[in-house]
Amino acid sequence: MEELENLDKKQFSEKALEDFRLIDKAVKENDDQAYAELMKRYNRPVYHMILKMVRNVDDAEDLTIEAFAKAFKNLHRFKKDYTFSTWLFRIATNNSIDFIRKKRLETLSIHSSYTDDNGDAVSIDVQDQRLDPEEEAIKLQKIDLMRMFVTRLPPKYQRLVKLRYFEELSYEEIAKELEAPLGTVKAQLHRARELLYDLVKGKEQHI
Repeated sequence: MEELENLDKKQFSEKALEDFRLIDKAVKENDDQAYAELMKRYNRPVYHMILKMVRNVDDAEDLTIEAFAKAFKNLHRFKKDYTFSTWLFRIATNNSIDFIRKKRLETLSIHSSYTDDNGDAVSIDVQDQRLDPEEEAIKLQKIDLMRMFVTRLPPKYQRLVKLRYFEELSYEEIAKELEAPLGTVKAQLHRARELLYDLVKGKEQHI
């Protein structure tokens, strides 16, 4: 046991080991605070990485929520063979690449790399391929992922979120659909995102 602990200390940074402890609490004890702490640790760096890829603040915020939702949903499958940050950033990267492919955004920043807690480069591999029949399956998976949280939002926010996440309308298209000022739509969606963050972190009591 002591040998394993020494091996862990040699292989992983203290921050990575603390992540492991938080993951154990989140998965085994369903500890809401553990989820919240993991999100607090990585929310900003994940957001900034995604922003460099998509170059749009609103899209980056949406994709950040999706990344954490997907990571937390699959946290029980996480293996401690590598750091949580490496695993999380790959989830966020792959999700963003799907978005870029779908939107056909042209950006060079997807060829950059992220360095994890151990100083190892996490490569971002992008396949040169067009949209294929699997794109619809990807979209449905994202809808299923978000539906877990959206149904628990106050009714006035549910339509906004469905238009943005499920039907994937732009902010301008949503404003036209709802016959509402663009500023109002943006403000309400920002609030809806805050509520989604709380749901992802397990803070349903604030909803």
